[in-house]
Amino acid sequence: MPGTANQLQLFPSNDEPDAISGFTVRESGRAKRMSIKVYPRGKVEVVVPRRTSARSVQAFIAEHQDWIRNTRSAFAKEHVPEPFQLPTRIALPAVGRIIGVSYRPSGSAHSVRYRQKGDILFLSGKVSDARLCVAALKRWLAGVAREHIAPQLHSLAQISGNSYRRLRVAGQKTCWGSHSSTGTISVNYCLLFLQPALLRYLLIHELCHARHMNHSRKFWSEVKRYEPGYRTLDRTLSGAWKDIPAWVGIY
Repeated sequence: MPGTANQLQLFPSNDEPDAISGFTVRESGRAKRMSIKVYPRGKVEVVVPRRTSARSVQAFIAEHQDWIRNTRSAFAKEHVPEPFQLPTRIALPAVGRIIGVSYRPSGSAHSVRYRQKGDILFLSGKVSDARLCVAALKRWLAGVAREHIAPQLHSLAQISGNSYRRLRVAGQKTCWGSHSSTGTISVNYCLLFLQPALLRYLLIHELCHARHMNHSRKFWSEVKRYEPGYRTLDRTLSGAWKDIPAWVGIY
């Protein structure tokens, strides 16, 4: 969900097979009421206004349990769960790159490091540990995202006349980007897995929040000035989580 300043925390999970578990609760200064979004692979995001009590959130979730279960079940029929597998090839459409991944084990290592040479990414160290490999791949993704997104964001800021103070790159689990009240634009490195037009739209969207920290008519008019096809792009972006590889573990 573009354009929302957020604070992420993991909702307590329940081990019962039928239980609603693994929620992400996001506090938003723009939210006027609580809402729930279920993502294709089953991740559930609860958006709440600031200073909403935990008890109120739990009651809201309990009230919508059946809807959440039914929605998850419907998605499960359309999106077959992907088995976890470390990648040997990573396609990054947003920047037009396809990168091969080579794993080089070291018996004495306790960590995993990465080094890119041309179109090959070398992971070395304790590569038998998938968790360490994924962490290294995410660090690499963040670096690639900053390298390519920073100049594009700067260029679009000059074109639109909308300013920002700094760029933050992270792996948000349910948010493509945000623009904070202090002028920080945060972008998700998973945007690298999407088409260039979606990345550009997201950056324009966040830049326009410099003038309008909401989703009012004035905000959308500002977006439209620089991206006339924003409606289609916004809908496509909302459903683009399905294009993120399973190994990233976003949802």
